[in-house]
Amino acid sequence: MARRTVVADVADELARRVASGRYAPGDLMPSVRGVAEEFGMNRATAQLILGRLESYGFAHARRGKGFTIRDVREEGGVEVYRRLFRLSMPTPDLAIEMFGDIVTMERQILFDALLSYTAARQRIDHPTLEHDIDTLESLAREADPDPSRMLAAEVALVRRLLGALGHTMQRAVLNSIGEMIAEVPEAVAAYYAVGPQLHVRVWRALAAVWEAGSSPSPAQIEQFEHLFTTFHERVVHRFAELVTTPPESVSGAA
Repeated sequence: MARRTVVADVADELARRVASGRYAPGDLMPSVRGVAEEFGMNRATAQLILGRLESYGFAHARRGKGFTIRDVREEGGVEVYRRLFRLSMPTPDLAIEMFGDIVTMERQILFDALLSYTAARQRIDHPTLEHDIDTLESLAREADPDPSRMLAAEVALVRRLLGALGHTMQRAVLNSIGEMIAEVPEAVAAYYAVGPQLHVRVWRALAAVWEAGSSPSPAQIEQFEHLFTTFHERVVHRFAELVTTPPESVSGAA
């Protein structure tokens, strides 16, 4: 892992204050002099840090006035949202809300892909699909499954599916979702709160539907909707536990 720098650390601290609401949209960021004095650095470094906040999308420079704080929730794009989520961990209510939105979007992309794929002419080679699911299952069957490796394998599987459909925009969003989750250990752990093997079973069921060559029946669609809804509820609940419980309590309860 790359070593952090003072510039990155202080920029993240200031961005975290924006994420938590300590610095409100429309207000001015601390001045170059203020940042230099608070963090014990020279003004050139403080100027660099404020410039980085602007590049993050958390502030914008106003000539003669300094840096104004942006409404990152209202105006921010995917990369701003990604950074905001990572920095929101000290503010559990915000982190839980954002994680719920992330999981909802991932669920919607996957469910839309399920319906689109069964009606499309494009097909993933079935042996290739089975191989990808076998890889996921082998990770799930390990004595101590690594959630990070499983997440990477599962994101790759969905990416292949979206590629076969030609859904390039959804694939780009899916990639960003995977990165958002991967950067936050609590999110990775919560993502497999329902158990790694359940993820495998869902993919086996999806593969069976696609192999049949027909659209899912109303009963199958209802079953998948129920599975995805249950997944969402349990994952978000587990994430809430992880971000609101002291680390020693979590490890002690494991």
